[in-house]
Amino acid sequence: MQIIQSTSTSATFNLATEEYIFSESPEEILLFYVNEPSVIIGCNQAIQNEVNLDYCRENNIQIVRRMSGGGSVYHDFGNLNFCFISNKTNERSSLNPNFLKPIVEVLNALGIEVEVGKRKDLWLPGGFKISGTASHIGKKRELHHGTLLYDTDLYRLQKALSTVQSKTIIKAIPSVPSPVKNIRNYLREQNLPATDINDFIVNFTGVILRLYKLETVTFLSEAELEKIQFIQQNKYKLRDWIFKK
Repeated sequence: MQIIQSTSTSATFNLATEEYIFSESPEEILLFYVNEPSVIIGCNQAIQNEVNLDYCRENNIQIVRRMSGGGSVYHDFGNLNFCFISNKTNERSSLNPNFLKPIVEVLNALGIEVEVGKRKDLWLPGGFKISGTASHIGKKRELHHGTLLYDTDLYRLQKALSTVQSKTIIKAIPSVPSPVKNIRNYLREQNLPATDINDFIVNFTGVILRLYKLETVTFLSEAELEKIQFIQQNKYKLRDWIFKK
C-alpha cells in the first residue's frame, strides 16, 4: 500500500488524479485530498435533478462529474476525501464494503464510533451519516472513494443539493438524501478534543500510516502532475463531460 496526499484543492484535478492512478498505476494506492467548495455528481446522474444551479453559481460552488456511480455529494475545506485503488483479485469481491475497514479502524482509534451502512456508507450513533461512498470497477482495477464530513458547512451543503423543481425532469440515477452531522460536532458532544480540519487530517494520516506500517505519505511527481493536468483539461473541466446528461 502506498498512501498519496494531494496538495491540490481543485476538484477537477483530484478526480483526474483518481482516474490517472486507476488507469496508469499498477500499485495499491490510498489517496487523500481536500476540495474547494464543489458538488460532485455521479457518472450517470443528471445535474438538473440533483443540484441547485443558481445557488452554486451565485456562491462560486463548482460542479464536477466523477467517473464512479452513486449520488451527489458536497465538498468543501471541512471535508476529507479518501480513495482506495487496487488490482482486482479472486480472493475478494469488488462489491463488498471491506475497503472501509481501515477507515473505520482509524476513526475508532480517534474516538469516533461509526457503523457501516447498507449502501457502504458510514454512520454515527443516532443515525447521522458522515460518509458516502461510490465505486468504479474495471476489468483489472477497482476504485472506491468516499467523503468524511468533519467540519463542513452543512447549510451550504443542503442548499447546493436542493433542486428548485419538485420532481425529477430527466430520467437518471437519483441521490438518496440522509440526515448528516459533522464529526467535529460529534466529538464536542462526547467531550473529546475537536481540533480544526488540518489537525484532524494530521491525526488521521498518522494513525493510518501506523496501520499500514508506513513511515510517510507520498506526493505526486512533476511527470505525474503533467499527465493528470492533461486528463483534467481534456475531461473533467469540459462542459460536455460535466453536463453530459
